[in-house]
Amino acid sequence: MELIAEGVANIFSGAFGGIPVTGAIARTAANVKNGGRTPIAGIVHSIAILIIMLLFMPYVKLIPMASLAAVLVVVAYNMGEWETFKRIAKAPKSDALVFIVTFVLTIFLDLVVAIGVGVVLSSFLFMKKMAEITNVKYILDDINDEEVCEIIDNLKTSNDVSIYEISGPFFFGAANKFVNAIREMGTPPKILIIKMSRVPFMDSTAYHSFEMLHDICKKHHTRLIILKLQEQPMEMLQQYGYIDKIGKENFCYSIDDAVERSNSILKNLKV
Repeated sequence: MELIAEGVANIFSGAFGGIPVTGAIARTAANVKNGGRTPIAGIVHSIAILIIMLLFMPYVKLIPMASLAAVLVVVAYNMGEWETFKRIAKAPKSDALVFIVTFVLTIFLDLVVAIGVGVVLSSFLFMKKMAEITNVKYILDDINDEEVCEIIDNLKTSNDVSIYEISGPFFFGAANKFVNAIREMGTPPKILIIKMSRVPFMDSTAYHSFEMLHDICKKHHTRLIILKLQEQPMEMLQQYGYIDKIGKENFCYSIDDAVERSNSILKNLKV
């Protein structure tokens, strides 16, 4: 059952550009340690195993288990990459923790369990780091930002406009920052510009925070403008119907478009 499942997984993995794998890492590590770098190494290995099973099996069973155990000990030792322990003191504490936990679980439990736990820990740490680099800030007073200065210079009145910028991956780990920024904003101005030129990715949790922002803007009759939205976030908002909700005209791809749209809104409000 395991071999059939592994075979099916490898077929679909290859169909999507993945790399076929096996359930054992020892022979792969031995191949790599001895210079194997291409699929030829795996082919030669499989042919060698087949020949041994067909021609030399009566003799193989005569090899003492102690000898085979010694071979496995040497292979395991070579797989250890012990020089990594010398560098672990210089590594970040989070990376060292994942390494040590995976190593200990490999010895006392099972390689599959150790790798599973290691991957989960690494995923959590990666999400934590991504959330830390994601930032939401009020940038209307940022005189060092040329784009912000250009918007301020060309707006008829900057008192009725607020500009916030989201930087970094916008996912559930960072959505709380955006929610807090919305709450700290208080009563929004007549026009709220969200600059997203530095947001490469957005997930459903982040979208729900945009829904909250839309409800607040609707309540206070604030017009929302999204500036420089990248491809993936645009597809996400389009799938949820958010673009039609706030209007395609409120998605601007340049500073000039954002300034023109803002001035048009302010002009209509005065009329």
